[in-house]
Amino acid sequence: MTNFDLFNQVTDELAIVEERLISSIKSDLPLLDQASTHLVKAGGKRLRPAFALLSAKMFTESLDEVIPLAVALELIHMATLVHDDVIDNSSLRRGRETVKSGWGNRVSIYAGNYVFARSLSLVSLYQRSDILEVLAEASMRICEGEINQMMSCYDVNQGLKDYLRRIERKTALLISVSCQLGAMLLNVEEYKTRALKNYGYYLGMAFQITDDILDFVADEEILGKPVGSDIKQGVITLPAIYAIKFDPRGDQLRNWLASPEECANRSEDIIQIVNDSEGIDYAYQVSCRYLEKARQELRFLPDVPVKESFNNIALFISNREF
Repeated sequence: MTNFDLFNQVTDELAIVEERLISSIKSDLPLLDQASTHLVKAGGKRLRPAFALLSAKMFTESLDEVIPLAVALELIHMATLVHDDVIDNSSLRRGRETVKSGWGNRVSIYAGNYVFARSLSLVSLYQRSDILEVLAEASMRICEGEINQMMSCYDVNQGLKDYLRRIERKTALLISVSCQLGAMLLNVEEYKTRALKNYGYYLGMAFQITDDILDFVADEEILGKPVGSDIKQGVITLPAIYAIKFDPRGDQLRNWLASPEECANRSEDIIQIVNDSEGIDYAYQVSCRYLEKARQELRFLPDVPVKESFNNIALFISNREF
């Protein structure tokens, strides 16, 4: 199943979003224009705009009003990716060179700031302080999550709660907000808006856990980035946390993961130990529990065709390869 199949309820609207992603960040300054539009042209899953559109479609057929919000959500996500690639010194994303690789750190930082500012400009058109407040709070917490991740690199003493708190801010929060705002924009009943917010949160948690699993086991060409990139950067994810605690070679793994040099030079050995442990299976079980919680939230929502799309998305995440 592809993104097209999952989001077929909003295919036309997503095509409009794709067009507006480029037009909304056009700049008269060629250097900024090239750097800012580079990531858009690289493509992507467009999860955040899709969730905003699908959430709104539960309650209305006309989504014209939601499209600027959908564009803004993807621009916020893109801005964080541009900055992440600078921090992580990443040369590839989605199988293409990063903005950092093509234009350097300084241009990347300004391009990310520019894209983020354009997202706020789009949202301001609604003249809804409640929507701006939700996005502002989410943006602050996302920054906190990135700082937490940076500070936790090579920290072999972190546990499950530390990891879950980190990925909540890294991924789950913006997906949750996307689902929430799609309903908020239409002034939907509070309990339905809350159900969509919770669905997005649980789904986002599962999505990031699955992403962390794929960093150990995926096909590099399908994934679109080097396998083991988290390990090389000292980012210790759930499969490794489990292996440190329960695998017979946990002490050896702990020593390697605590060392930047060993993470860089022994990444294949580290990946092998984690894959041989039950860490991958454990992480997958945690992901599935979050997906089940996400599906449970759907019972509060109207029985319309979009509801089945939300259920299929959860099933897709449990089996994704990219």
